[in-house]
Amino acid sequence: MSQPAASPQQANSPLKLLRTHESPKLERIRHTTSHVLAMAVQRLFPKAQVTIGPTTDYGFYYDFDHPEPFTPEDLERIKKEMQAIIKKGLPVIREEVSREEARRRIEALGEPYKLEILDSIPEGEPITIYHLGDEWWDLCAGPHVENTKEINPKAFDLLSVAGAYWRGDETKPQLQRIYGTAWETPEELKEYKRRLEEAKRRDHRKLGKELGLFIFADEVGPGLPLWTPKGTTLRWVLEDFLKQEQLKRGYLPVVTPHIARVDLFKISGHWQKYREDMFPMMAESEEARAAEQGFVMKPMNCPFHIQIYKSELRSYRDLPLRYAEFGTVYRYEQSGELGGLTRVRGFTVDDAHLFVRPDQLEEEFLKVVDLILVVFDKLKLKDFRARLSFRDPKSDKYLGSPEEWDMAENAIRRAVEKLSMPHFEGIGEAAFYGPKLDFIFRDALDREWQLGTVQVDYQNPQRFDLYYVAEDGSRQRPVMIHRAPFGSLERLIGILIEEYAGDFPFWLAPEQVRILPVSDQYLGYATQVRDQLREQGIRVHIDADSDRLPKKIRNAEKARIPFMLIVGEQEQAAGTVSVRQRHGQELGSLTVADFLDQVQALN
Repeated sequence: MSQPAASPQQANSPLKLLRTHESPKLERIRHTTSHVLAMAVQRLFPKAQVTIGPTTDYGFYYDFDHPEPFTPEDLERIKKEMQAIIKKGLPVIREEVSREEARRRIEALGEPYKLEILDSIPEGEPITIYHLGDEWWDLCAGPHVENTKEINPKAFDLLSVAGAYWRGDETKPQLQRIYGTAWETPEELKEYKRRLEEAKRRDHRKLGKELGLFIFADEVGPGLPLWTPKGTTLRWVLEDFLKQEQLKRGYLPVVTPHIARVDLFKISGHWQKYREDMFPMMAESEEARAAEQGFVMKPMNCPFHIQIYKSELRSYRDLPLRYAEFGTVYRYEQSGELGGLTRVRGFTVDDAHLFVRPDQLEEEFLKVVDLILVVFDKLKLKDFRARLSFRDPKSDKYLGSPEEWDMAENAIRRAVEKLSMPHFEGIGEAAFYGPKLDFIFRDALDREWQLGTVQVDYQNPQRFDLYYVAEDGSRQRPVMIHRAPFGSLERLIGILIEEYAGDFPFWLAPEQVRILPVSDQYLGYATQVRDQLREQGIRVHIDADSDRLPKKIRNAEKARIPFMLIVGEQEQAAGTVSVRQRHGQELGSLTVADFLDQVQALN
């Protein structure tokens, strides 16, 4: 995120690389290595102050406040110092101290960030310090190895330096984050670094620029992609595919505005629970701002679809109602969290909201899951699991009663059990208004991404006072299902670029066919061929440049065009085209009709 994407095991890799949460041993190794990193930095750079140093999926990082930027040469020095520390075989000692004693020691070191961390530890929780021998210590909950000799000095590396704000807050000091990775064996480290190189080759930011799909412009702003004609074509193809699938399943299209009054999101709860992720309110005056009377850019589409439902009296016979929209929403992501298409500030969701009777909930939920599986099959995304994203009973961020949450969570649990779908529970991953079934996709480089999602919502029908007239004439609450098979179009396209390494399947390729006339005198025939293909819905262009044929072929291959049609004297005389595929396979001479027969099957 060019050969077709391979699974990690297919990509000449017999090794399975474990994530930190999959291996208690690796968790201890990686956590301790982060402490060794911090110790080495403070040895070499005494002015550096430490902040936090957690593990990541495949390694660790540590944030430092240091006046000078760390250079690649600095990283090499730090790594050598870390290896020296590891080889000393320092015991890793856990010590539990009082809050007052921890404060005394931290103040003696002159470490203000550690004081903030100490103050953030809830009352009643133990205060623990981990020592590396008698030479260095840090506040930490663990876990760690017992001795630094348990870290293989040839199985870790420092990867990069990046900027990071303290506590993720742009108003607080900017720190330097050193990323590292650690493994049990040098062979695992070597395989991990190979995958990093492969990830760079597939990086959607690099390939997206090379393939001319999208751009970012400073004048527009970070996290706001601009789609070129090729990229927009790709979006259209994906949208058209899903729209057709939705029409077959009784979805009704709607379109809603990009902004709305703050009051709408106060009713939904977004203003209270989600405000820090929304763009600031637009108000006509300071008085209006103080009274919170103004407009905001929408972070979600659901409150708008709810208004359409409320616009008419609904009968039990009208349900289920399924409203669908490719709606663009806006989230004020922190600049340090933005990343190509996978984390942006404006993105389009293939959103739909279903209003169902309680007795229809399970059947409609299963139909939504079936649609998501159809989407994944079309996109050839096969390696995924379902995450049951439930509430954390210890948190107070959720709306509604425990009984309502139990009903919604049980409906999701029954659905995945009925489908015998591989799944796991993610406690605390629910939206604030309801639990979700999220589809977690593992890509060709063994990375995980969240794609499709389905949510059960008992809260918004209550908050917006939604009802339908039941068969007995009483007023009853509908249940809402929120669903998005693609999730975000931007994120999906970024993932697909990397999964396919830019080699889109024929049906999805923005430019499916490129015609290569061997000289200008065959442009007329090339135009005839192009028009025949366009009439049949093929996305085709002519390379009318004056380049020689070998360069035109190289350009088409570099652009990952699925088919090249070479036309010259022989082809014009015979009414044929010479067909070449993007990886050099020659299919010989075909009539245009025969070529169309072959490629239409790929659409």
